[in-house]
Amino acid sequence: MFATPAYAQAAGDVSATAAFSQFVPLILIFAIMYFLLIRPQQKKMKEHRNMVEALRRGDQIVTQGGIIGKVTHVREDGEVEVEIATGVKVRVIKATIAQVLSKTEPAAANSN
Repeated sequence: MFATPAYAQAAGDVSATAAFSQFVPLILIFAIMYFLLIRPQQKKMKEHRNMVEALRRGDQIVTQGGIIGKVTHVREDGEVEVEIATGVKVRVIKATIAQVLSKTEPAAANSN
């Protein structure tokens, strides 16, 4: 009595194009998120990894804590030894290096 039999029946089959059109906004949101957030972050991480791998003795660096120092020894276990004052050396994890202020020239360039 509340609903007539015609309204109580199913609406019918939903076509494949209608179902796909409901997912188009989700696909567009994912694409926008990828190009605006994920891809630039991956690029930045790759640049940081390359910067850390290219550290050499004599480079002047800034750590994430804001300490400025000069690399005196690059270790193979993911650490560098940094001189922050005359005679004061600390060991720093490579991943915590935020910036390289000045690079030393390669040995081949200094031989001229």
